Amino acid sequence: MDLKELRRQRRSQSMGKMLPYTGYIIQSGVAMVFLFLVIAFSAWYTSLLRNIPEGVPIRWIMLVLLLPAAVHSSFRTYLQSPDTVFLLPQGHRMREYFAPAWVSGNVWKLLRLVFVLITLWPLYIRTEDAPKLLGATVLLLAGVKLLSSFGCWRELGMLSRPASRSFSLLRWAVGGLMIAAWIWQPPGRALIFIVLLAAAYLAALSVPGRHRVAWERLIATEKNQGARALMILGWFVDVPGREQRVNARRYLSKWGSRLPWRQNTAYRFLLTKSFARGDIFAIVLRIAVIALFLNWWNHDSYLGSGIYLFFLFIVGIQLSALRRLHSESFWLIVYPLPQGSKAQNSIMFIFRVQLALAVLLWLPFLRGIGEQPGLVAGNLVAGALLTYLFKAYASRKEASLDDEDL
Repeated sequence: MDLKELRRQRRSQSMGKMLPYTGYIIQSGVAMVFLFLVIAFSAWYTSLLRNIPEGVPIRWIMLVLLLPAAVHSSFRTYLQSPDTVFLLPQGHRMREYFAPAWVSGNVWKLLRLVFVLITLWPLYIRTEDAPKLLGATVLLLAGVKLLSSFGCWRELGMLSRPASRSFSLLRWAVGGLMIAAWIWQPPGRALIFIVLLAAAYLAALSVPGRHRVAWERLIATEKNQGARALMILGWFVDVPGREQRVNARRYLSKWGSRLPWRQNTAYRFLLTKSFARGDIFAIVLRIAVIALFLNWWNHDSYLGSGIYLFFLFIVGIQLSALRRLHSESFWLIVYPLPQGSKAQNSIMFIFRVQLALAVLLWLPFLRGIGEQPGLVAGNLVAGALLTYLFKAYASRKEASLDDEDL
């Protein structure tokens, strides 16, 4: 059995399932929006480089932006459930199958890392008193990336799930310490620390027991990654057969439990639980954290207002995926939901969540309420208006769909 050819065929099949939807994505206008954002960011970044304010925390900015690009790792194996039977005899040869996954999983992420670094570099060399060499920084970050990828692969094969989670946190901590040491310390001292830390991390990775091939975990990881790709496509077009990833977030387990169990609130209960345990919650949470940091940094300017409305718009787009979350659920056909309650509950739930996030992301502007009360109040009004426009658009779209069904 040619394992490399098998993976190549599966990769082609996976890409073939998604390529037909690219036309719909282009028709949705996302290409024009992306081009507009690139032009707007380029203009803003050029203006920033010409008039750099004093006290820019460039080292922290470098750490915050480079850490995810350098440490985050993932691999597409394209494994399937029947492989636990049909590929099990090939377990001793599976390195041939996984080698292309390792290469492709690192090449694209290295290119992404270099792109982030090159984008930040003009700001870095203009604000740092003693900047590091670009070539040395690229080599160091590439080493951190490869070390993190190796650690991620070892985590996937660990026998113990708690150990895997612990080593995942350790991987992020090690990567953060390495990047921070290179940014804050002299090159020689930083390299000594990084080498010692890398050796200790590699030694720690050899301690936990591992499967030769962690079939079940690799298959589950592949399903999650495939579902995430289809979920992104689902923002633009209805994609059949999408599987939803479920995360056990115990700190949110009581969210929605106090809703009265009635027919008109049944779907709201389901949507609340699905949002609390799904990928969309994690995406929105990350966006909110970034937005809070940027709003806090630009709280006294119109640039901050633009950042606030932009991220609130992105949050609205992400939350709009909840309207299609259970579009193919069999139980929603069996359970006697009142007519129109699904759409109504979806729209109101998304409106409440987005409105709450609009208030949360507005809080950093309160720092300037004594100096610019009009700007602070205007930001809140604009955020509430944008949230209402999302709700009005969703209501009008659902009404048009109902008219088509009639």
